[in-house]
Amino acid sequence: MTIFSEDAWDDTAALRRAIHDLPFNRDLADGSLTGDRFRFYMIQDALYLEQYARALATAAAKAPEPDAMERFALASQEALVVERALHGGFFETFGITADEAAAASPSPTCYGYTNFLLSTAHTGSYEELVAAILPCFWIYWDVGRYIAGKTGPDNPYQAWIDTYSDADFGDAVEAVIAITNRAAATASATCRNAMLKAFRRSTQYEWMFWDSAYRLETWPIGS
Repeated sequence: MTIFSEDAWDDTAALRRAIHDLPFNRDLADGSLTGDRFRFYMIQDALYLEQYARALATAAAKAPEPDAMERFALASQEALVVERALHGGFFETFGITADEAAAASPSPTCYGYTNFLLSTAHTGSYEELVAAILPCFWIYWDVGRYIAGKTGPDNPYQAWIDTYSDADFGDAVEAVIAITNRAAATASATCRNAMLKAFRRSTQYEWMFWDSAYRLETWPIGS
């Protein structure tokens, strides 16, 4: 049997190329991304991370091995730390006020993505959950390294690029990949197929998240 992460990465190759080619990420790479789009992204990312931390905490509770329990518990805590750091770092740098952040509500895409993760956390298997969680780690590292190879000097978004292309972040990604592969190694064919579907769905949501930020997405009615 092939390694799960290799199958999942191959299955989403076209999606990942599309993520690289998104206007948001192209503009992020050359520094031309407008401030309103980055601010929208930062606010939605903070809202996302709060719920992602819950999914990670559930993965820690469901994990059958101490290493995975420790990894996901730490990742859940770090997601909240990052969410709070946004308020003192990027929020301040890009002029996002505390009132603006507090008044924000999830965009349709953010709402859909986090609800997919939480639904998987509470109704899916541990194996499905780790597969659904993995793209947020892996896709960000992939995009961070891709953009780092294209960015020029004096990019106003260099701190973001450095965060997600950093070797330490890469080590964390590799650890979650290894945990996911171990979960898949003993899974039934049906469960493994569900894992692939969960990985693909989260990858689709990653595309949608950046696209929604570029469009400054709002609810079509009742906003």
